[in-house]
Amino acid sequence: MPQDFVYQNSTQIIMFRKTSIIITLGPASDSPERLGQLIDAGVNVFRLNMSHAQHDWCRQVVHHIREIAKEKAKHVAVLFDLQGPSIRTGDLDKPFELKIGDRFEIRKRSEEPTIPFSTTVNYEGMMDDVKAGATLVVDNGTMLMKIEEKNENNLICEVLTAGKVGNRRHINLPGTRLNLPALTAKDHEDLAVAVECKSDFIAGSFVRDAAHVEELRSEMVKLGGKSQIISKVEDQEAIKNIDDIIVASDVIMIARGDLGIEVHVEELPIIQRQIVKRCHVLGRRVIVATHMLESMITNPTPTRAEVTDVSTAVYEEADAIMLSGETSVGEHPIRCVETLDRIAKRMERAGSIGNGKLAVLESDKQKVVHAALVLADAIPDSELVVFTRRGDMAVKAAMLRPEANIHAFASTPEVCRQLALARGIRANTIPFYDDPLHTIDHAVEYMKDNGMVEPGKALIVVSDTLRKQKMVDSILLIYA
Repeated sequence: MPQDFVYQNSTQIIMFRKTSIIITLGPASDSPERLGQLIDAGVNVFRLNMSHAQHDWCRQVVHHIREIAKEKAKHVAVLFDLQGPSIRTGDLDKPFELKIGDRFEIRKRSEEPTIPFSTTVNYEGMMDDVKAGATLVVDNGTMLMKIEEKNENNLICEVLTAGKVGNRRHINLPGTRLNLPALTAKDHEDLAVAVECKSDFIAGSFVRDAAHVEELRSEMVKLGGKSQIISKVEDQEAIKNIDDIIVASDVIMIARGDLGIEVHVEELPIIQRQIVKRCHVLGRRVIVATHMLESMITNPTPTRAEVTDVSTAVYEEADAIMLSGETSVGEHPIRCVETLDRIAKRMERAGSIGNGKLAVLESDKQKVVHAALVLADAIPDSELVVFTRRGDMAVKAAMLRPEANIHAFASTPEVCRQLALARGIRANTIPFYDDPLHTIDHAVEYMKDNGMVEPGKALIVVSDTLRKQKMVDSILLIYA
């Protein structure tokens, strides 16, 4: 049975979770006091949803996160989630109450309404991309319509399910290939703010192929950014190109909100499991997101189905699980994080699916890391210590999902924050010296001083530190 990740000091024993927790910030969670409480509850990454966030708010909240995390000596990361090329309805004077059989018009912004229930759309190429008879899903699945009539400047739809349509509601077109750009004008503006704020991660929405990932990374680099790129898998086209997208990305997010609309709902658990497996095989981190504790937006406890859903993601060895509305606008943001924390810890103690064995070892560095992990797992109650300048060595160790705990040491807080999305890593910042043995000695003393290990504990040290201007990969067995 896997060991619990435990630190012990003179006053208490602290059990650590291997699965990271990402939460979305909003009015329910963005005050400095609440940020501190969320960090204490176990948040590893704060997500800023750029579909709603204002730039001044982003600057302010990132500043607060950095200051509070520093006070608490925690490496907490920031994720800017770009809106992407989403299709949305226009503004209305008041919401439409639609009945089954009503006709609903979607038109170009330059056109006047032709029927009473009419709205504009922000993507005018939609008229060219769709076909009559296609299904149109409004507001994340709350309403279904069928395109009855396709014209050059508008679409006439038949309402299939009754409901309300308000301002800027999201539109999905399952099975329709849309010729949307990878980045919109808004995305470019938001990307500049993300770089200005030195975001640790930037997520691209509605990524459909590797070229979209490369475009986002290229635009970020042009602005001087060093963030890691998260690709959100949200439609059928992304699934077709999934291996290429995984390889081009640093992290994959299975965004089950839009994805669950784009595919048949009974296929969603299978697709989730397949993507998680491919990420393990190809050596990329993976996040399971959306609707994990949806009922807790208003309720103080989750449904039993939600508990099982979270447990499944942890059992499949996802690197992270994510909350959206539960913490941005929900009534119980702290309880939501505490609930994820308890479920994840319990599931990790029960064991996991073993996807770490699927990883393909291609480079010599990967094989060195694998050898260190085999040694660590073979020595009872040992710990793995990884020294890394860019985070690569530590991420490779985490991808193999060892039973041994991983302590990563880097020379900058930026690298430590980017390790917040790697399963089972506890990152620490110490200076790196010219002599690697001096660095190792410092790290061991740091661990003992902070109650991370007891004297005499077996430590498997794997390092890619510099020695005489050359990178040296090494494995050492030492005792604290």
